[in-house]
This record gives sequence, C-alpha cells and structure tokens, in this order.
Amino acid sequence: MRPSEIIKEIDKLDLPEKLKLVEDIWDSIAKSNSILPMQDWQKIELEKRYKDYKCGQLKLHDWNEVHEGLRKKYK
Repeated sequence: MRPSEIIKEIDKLDLPEKLKLVEDIWDSIAKSNSILPMQDWQKIELEKRYKDYKCGQLKLHDWNEVHEGLRKKYK
C-alpha cells in the first residue's frame, strides 16, 4: 500500500482510533530497538551542550517552572 493510500485510510478513522494507531506505531518502533540516525550537526550540538552542562555553563530550569510557564503562555 502506498503512503497516500495509507493516509486516505487514516483519514477515515475517528480520533480514538487514530490515537490508538499512533500508540501502536510507537510501540512497534520501540520493539525494534532501532537506533535512529543522528545527523552530524545534532551530534556536535549535543556534545557541546553536554560539555557546557558538565562545566556548569548551562542555566538549568526546574521542570515545574518550565511547565507552569508553558501553561501560562498557551492558556
């Protein structure tokens, strides 16, 4: 089945069915234990951020504060 045909079939589903499908797809990905490919620029950025973190050069934010800020912003 072509991707365009799959999308047409997905469009026929109601919201709970679509959510269940997404859950099943994620479960399938997790079961495969595949390592997602990472671009070189992503590796470089992660290494930089980790180095900055280890050296104490990153300003860390409490999750509760971040969550509350997002709630206020998108309320």
